[in-house]
Amino acid sequence: MSFANNRTKELWQNFMPRRKEISHPAGTDLYSVEVYPNTGFFRNFDPKAEFEKWAAVEVRNYDSIPESMDKLIIPAGDYVIFPYKGKPSEAQKTYQYIYAQWLPNSEYELDNRPHFARMGEKYKGEHPDSEEEFWVPVRKK
Repeated sequence: MSFANNRTKELWQNFMPRRKEISHPAGTDLYSVEVYPNTGFFRNFDPKAEFEKWAAVEVRNYDSIPESMDKLIIPAGDYVIFPYKGKPSEAQKTYQYIYAQWLPNSEYELDNRPHFARMGEKYKGEHPDSEEEFWVPVRKK
């Protein structure tokens, strides 16, 4: 998908009814994972540029993967975690802060690994009190 052709709602509508088919979950948290083609994706931002987006749960093992689902292994590395409280549809200002202010002024640069949001027990969808975490892959400059 792309930011201009955002199909996140459709992705989750297809995933959630099938979530119970996943064996060996490691918890109840949900993960919205983005795999960008390279670290310049945000530097040369184009809302029509495509990337992979996954609706996911963590599993203890992936010996049995349901039909039409796949596994995604996130490589180990450092992440900066940004807590977010509010409606997910209004998170744009937080993302702008992360990529346009915090990251350029930090001792880090983006690492070419998946980005993700962890939606735990305090996640309430489009409720203003909803809480989640944005995990940004980084490495020292």
